[in-house]
Amino acid sequence: MNRAQYGAITEGAEREIGFYLSDNFSMLPFISAVEPLRIANRMSRKPLYQWSIVTENGDSVFATNGMELAAKYAVKNAPDFSMIFVNGPHEPKNFNHRPTLNWLAGQSKRGIVIGGIETGCHILAESGLLDGIQCTTHWENQVEFVEAFPKHKVSSDVYEIDGNRVTCSGGAVSMDMMLYIIEQHHGHELAASVADVMIHPNICHPGEPQRMNVQARTGVSHPALLECIELMEANIEQPLSPNELARLVEISKRQLERLFRRYLNTTPARYYLNMRLDAARKMLETSAMKIIDVTVACGFKSAGHFSSRSYSSYGVTPRDSRKI
Repeated sequence: MNRAQYGAITEGAEREIGFYLSDNFSMLPFISAVEPLRIANRMSRKPLYQWSIVTENGDSVFATNGMELAAKYAVKNAPDFSMIFVNGPHEPKNFNHRPTLNWLAGQSKRGIVIGGIETGCHILAESGLLDGIQCTTHWENQVEFVEAFPKHKVSSDVYEIDGNRVTCSGGAVSMDMMLYIIEQHHGHELAASVADVMIHPNICHPGEPQRMNVQARTGVSHPALLECIELMEANIEQPLSPNELARLVEISKRQLERLFRRYLNTTPARYYLNMRLDAARKMLETSAMKIIDVTVACGFKSAGHFSSRSYSSYGVTPRDSRKI
């Protein structure tokens, strides 16, 4: 079947983009990056982009949702692409394929755009391609990234473009990143048309934060309560006391407790504890940090204290949580 009528170009395009996929990659950011290219071809009625999947050995790879994708190339026989985007594995700490790292380092010498999507940013950093570069990665993976690459300049923005390096936090934001690239190549009108077809009226731009603001995430509108939650999120490692929180938002401790009961049906202490436990669980699931380091990073007095709190809330200890 000829799929060129839908924009799926297989040869003769102006640019061929290589997507390197690791086993256990995330499907959403990959699809979100590919579809704008296909639609750009269809809307322009020109073969602007074609894309190929590259894997370690040319074998198929599985996404975290269980779907399997076939590769066109192995690293050792991949052609010279116009651009390369790397989608890393769910647990980037396990990635150690030296031929891939060498391939990326070699391709960078050609001066082409090389991008990291979600944990693909870890692979780019491991290849030495983010030295001195302003970059980003998914907020769930930032702690592990900073631990592994403490000298790198990491933001919490949706995506970063620094010279010929592109790093994207992942998820659906890959769509916004690719729309930006299409605009740079072929103008605003085409990029806007592609966004319109995808029913994507609110395009994210570089510099925008990854996460929704506190009001959108919690449904809370009271300004003092919002400010208090923001303070909690900014002080996970060294938690503030209820008295300190009340003083900083300029209300009494009693008023603060009433606000939490009224809007969130909990106490400030319980809300703060759950926030820290949730942050710790994400660190355990997405990083290789030692449990004692997670304990300190999330403001618990001791590993025993952390373990007992975790068990009370989730029914598992931190050590058991890492095995799940």
